[in-house]
Amino acid sequence: MRAPEAATVDPSPVAETDPPLLTADGVTRWYGHRLGCRDVSFMLWPGEVLGIVGESGSGKTTLLDCLSGRLSPTGGQVVYRGEDGDAVDIFALPEARRRLLQRTEWGIVRQNPRDGLRMGVSAGANIGERLMAAGWRHYGDIRGSADEWLQRVEIDGDRIDDRPVTFSGGMQQRLQIARNLVTRPRLVFMDEPTGGLDVSVQARLLDLLRGLVAEFGLAAVIVTHDLAVVRLLAHRLMVMQGGAVVESGLTDQVLDDPQHPYTQLLVSSVLQA
Repeated sequence: MRAPEAATVDPSPVAETDPPLLTADGVTRWYGHRLGCRDVSFMLWPGEVLGIVGESGSGKTTLLDCLSGRLSPTGGQVVYRGEDGDAVDIFALPEARRRLLQRTEWGIVRQNPRDGLRMGVSAGANIGERLMAAGWRHYGDIRGSADEWLQRVEIDGDRIDDRPVTFSGGMQQRLQIARNLVTRPRLVFMDEPTGGLDVSVQARLLDLLRGLVAEFGLAAVIVTHDLAVVRLLAHRLMVMQGGAVVESGLTDQVLDDPQHPYTQLLVSSVLQA
């Protein structure tokens, strides 16, 4: 049983001697009596891309929100090893420190780019805000870097002073990617980065993401329902159902030889589509 053929991601760059960049230990989240996710544990190493798949309501977005510091878990902890080498429980950090991480060492790419952009300011200002959060102050340097990144994500530099509201959905998503990657983050969280886009736009965006992840050696956690996305981008894969991880392993291994009945159903549903 095989998922649709696609170019596969390069082998994981993880070195066995590297300490983990991110560690989830028993992460659990309840919404009153309703379960979001339950007892999720894993380690993510520098330069590694982890895909999380499952149907709507499986708990994958709740888990991502807990990992990225946007939602406090009911139980468990999320430990991040910063640039200084110190490992910290992100929910033990002051909120101001956690927000600084989200604007500098981390990137968060949301499914709806309007949620990740400031629609009332220019494209250049959206990118420049991240640089200012990282300590940049020289206007010429900020504008020059914004222009460079617009071109990296295939947006004409002439649009630097245009507001995102004038951009297409695909352009808005590429701008959101530029905004997040301009500070060269160590870890990026992506929630359905190709969701809601036309197939041709999705393919172009995936090629862009794959190139940027490889070029900068980014570690990333990608939530998606699209198995082709994880086939292309992720080194490892976790499958979620009912808030729990039911299968995990190397991406090709999980997709080519699924062991859990739910994973088999996911793969077969794509084959039959």
